[in-house]
Amino acid sequence: MDAKHAAKIGVFAAMVAVATMAITIPIPGVHGFVNFGDTIIILSSLLFGPVVGGLAGAIGSGMADMLLGYAHWAPWTIVIKGMEGVIVGRLRHNPVPAAIAGAVFMIAGYFVAAGVMYGFAPAIAAIPMDGIQGGLSVIAGLLLFKALRTYIDAQ
Repeated sequence: MDAKHAAKIGVFAAMVAVATMAITIPIPGVHGFVNFGDTIIILSSLLFGPVVGGLAGAIGSGMADMLLGYAHWAPWTIVIKGMEGVIVGRLRHNPVPAAIAGAVFMIAGYFVAAGVMYGFAPAIAAIPMDGIQGGLSVIAGLLLFKALRTYIDAQ
């Protein structure tokens, strides 16, 4: 890995952590929270591919869980958010389906994780909140990507 990739991963991991920590809405029953770090995971994956997006998602989201007192979620989050970035990055040549696929994976991943940790009734109850998080992050991530891509293409 060269210095440019390492820098991109570091910058985007920090952005994911900040976006995750900026607004947190608790989800009762599963001891988790809604956040908007997925917006930056989607953006980084669309811009730079699966390695940058996957590592930024895993590192940034895992750090945020630890810093916010949700350490019990960190192992799950590292895998789920990392894979979300990989999925979006692999499919990035079709940005809308790529972003949706990443969000669907995130929702499914947290459903399984919550089911294992707290039971499947609370996990089902958490799906709408994860769906809102995923849907808003898809929209915001795609809008940011379009704006940045237009700017980059104009240079």
